[in-house]
Amino acid sequence: MTIKDLARETGYSVGTVSRVLNNHPNVSEKARREITAAVERFGFERNENARILKQRHNEGILVLVKGRKNELFALILERLQQVFASTGYSLLMEYFDENDNEVRHAVRLCGEKKPQGLLFLGGNCANFQADFNKISIPAVLVTDDASKLEFPTLSSVTTDDTAAADCAVSYLIACGHRSIGIIGGDFQISDTSRMRLTGSLAAMKRSGIVGPAAYESGWYSYEDGYACMERMLRNGNEPTAIFAMSDVQAIGAIRALREAGKRVPEDVSVCGFDGLLISRYFLPRLTTICQSGEELAERSARLLLDMIEKHSPARHITVPFRLSKGESVK
Repeated sequence: MTIKDLARETGYSVGTVSRVLNNHPNVSEKARREITAAVERFGFERNENARILKQRHNEGILVLVKGRKNELFALILERLQQVFASTGYSLLMEYFDENDNEVRHAVRLCGEKKPQGLLFLGGNCANFQADFNKISIPAVLVTDDASKLEFPTLSSVTTDDTAAADCAVSYLIACGHRSIGIIGGDFQISDTSRMRLTGSLAAMKRSGIVGPAAYESGWYSYEDGYACMERMLRNGNEPTAIFAMSDVQAIGAIRALREAGKRVPEDVSVCGFDGLLISRYFLPRLTTICQSGEELAERSARLLLDMIEKHSPARHITVPFRLSKGESVK
């Protein structure tokens, strides 16, 4: 008899049966009692080598991280590790560049590592549309909306990036700024960047602003925020305000502005996005859109566990954001 046989006989998922066999605490007393009784009734004996292989592979949750320097993802990963520590699942991390096809990597890794579920930190919906039908296990796309894809095994948890960017740029406009530069990602390969650009343009259009004074793209990192701001200044674009699509880009941009002799916010105002801890302690304290990395992680983990263990249908959750007014906007 195998664990799958026990799961079929008891009506519980393989993951729940495995946690009972490994004496993990995150199991209801009713499930523990019924599974233990079935073990005794069928005389189940677990092979130790199979147990080790099971822990290494079938009890793993594969986390595919798109972008190697995204500090919001680092925060989400830390919380995911805390959440899954109380379950029978281990986290297996794989990192990719932002221009890689995360779904094709997932197809390959599912064959190699045999995970129970997938968590995608970042993604491009076009990649999912093309290749996700090759994946049969439950998955959650974190920080991007997968609701329009309508895959029965793909959930998503995200912030409304369009509305949040609209909020940020609307605030800059309300502060009197008409010449607004934008620093973000490549909106042709990044759904997040595309939606934040869409929200920015909507805010500008309502106020009669034709478009951004300039748009510079790069990775979501300090280095690329700095490089984007340098390019903007070098090209003769000197907006009175900058909307950066991440806090790390905003901080990199502020450094470049200061080295160019510009004061923040007296000469140029800067607004970021993410609400990272550093934004509260950076000088000047950053005005930013705050989204909760902890909530994104916790909701994603719960969705995935429900899909694995309760065979729950795919769901799509939007977590709230808020504008934190700091000292970097005048």
